[in-house]
Amino acid sequence: MILFFGTRPGKTEISQLHGITCPYCEQTGTLSVSRTSNWFHLFWIKLFRISSNTVAECSHCKRVYYEQEFTEPMQKALEAHQP
Repeated sequence: MILFFGTRPGKTEISQLHGITCPYCEQTGTLSVSRTSNWFHLFWIKLFRISSNTVAECSHCKRVYYEQEFTEPMQKALEAHQP
């Protein structure tokens, strides 16, 4: 019997953080958040999420913030967008 299993990334979800100021350039409403999840799959069917990666990017200064660098207002806005 042959089993096909492994991991692969899912779709990237992008959302805008409205009303949040970029800590670097201090522009408001320019941050967008990207979230990508890695899934374990068996026979090309996603079974469960292994990990996820969340980053925020400012469209004005192009600065990228990793999840460890999020400020408290960024965290609260991100939690408000979660389902």
